[in-house]
Amino acid sequence: MGADGGPTLITSVQRAFRLLEAVSAHENGAPAKQLARETDLPLATAYHLLRTLVHDGYVRKLDDGGFVLGDRLKSLHASGRSQTLLSRIRPALAALRDELATATYLTFYEAGEIRVAEIVDGPRTPRVDLWVGFEDAGHATALGKCVLREMDGESRRDYLSRHHLADLTPRTVTSAAELLRRLEDSPLAPAVTDIEEYTLGTVCVAVPVYSGDMIGSLGVSLPVERSARLQDIRARLLPTAGRVTRGLSLTI
Repeated sequence: MGADGGPTLITSVQRAFRLLEAVSAHENGAPAKQLARETDLPLATAYHLLRTLVHDGYVRKLDDGGFVLGDRLKSLHASGRSQTLLSRIRPALAALRDELATATYLTFYEAGEIRVAEIVDGPRTPRVDLWVGFEDAGHATALGKCVLREMDGESRRDYLSRHHLADLTPRTVTSAAELLRRLEDSPLAPAVTDIEEYTLGTVCVAVPVYSGDMIGSLGVSLPVERSARLQDIRARLLPTAGRVTRGLSLTI
């Protein structure tokens, strides 16, 4: 039964891909009969596959009966582009990890939230335990505060209006006014620090990066005992941030 089912499943996948290729060739949509003809598929088979693709969001049926690519396929394309961009900059992140003997982090501000895009760590450079998600801890992390510092005033106010400044450690700043004051007066600018504000015993340093118009931050975490090296770490972070921004700005 498995041997008989295997080729059938493979054939169905191949036919679905052929249909997607045919749909993508018609910007304004094409009806099922035309797509079946262009892919040499029986009309009943084309209808069945198109219904499945519509149900799963890979294809969308227009009011006039034509079919166009769906939002899910577009999101896959966007995700694939992001993965390609990240693959370009991972060597720079890994080199920074090895140079500073620290875990390395990359975040971006997307759809109103600060999200982790990449973490490069290792057995000797463990990452911080992300016990509170970055979406709820932007005010308490160097990575999040760096993004906030780069925002314009309106975007910053919007973010703070939607996020509770939770008290994560005794050192966490929970006053929006005080947080903004510290961001403006950061002594290591454009770098921003988090000294035991997210996790006791841990210090983080972050500097800004950009992917086109998207704001991001590149940072490292280290034991609080290494706080005396913050200036040196900032000096090493900035050139890497420049390389990361250039790598993310290249077209695919």
